[in-house]
Amino acid sequence: MAKKDEVEAKEQEPKDLNGSKDSKEANKPTTSGSNRVSNFLQGSKEELDKVVWPGRQQLISESIAVVLMVTLSATLIYLVDNLFRWAATQVF
Repeated sequence: MAKKDEVEAKEQEPKDLNGSKDSKEANKPTTSGSNRVSNFLQGSKEELDKVVWPGRQQLISESIAVVLMVTLSATLIYLVDNLFRWAATQVF
């Protein structure tokens, strides 16, 4: 119970604009450079472990869908461009 009261007391201490209790504490490096890199890599690995990777069949089918939609979009843009080009030659 005492630890909980200490934590609550620390949370209620006034903080400066940077969110730290003391501006001198904000300038202190919390960890060494190699430790920060290690923590970053470990955190990245943990996040990548949470990713649900698609199976082979899902990857193939979604890739085909993307290629098909890009092809259809490009064809539509090409046709509209030619329509406007033809219309411009008729007007001017």
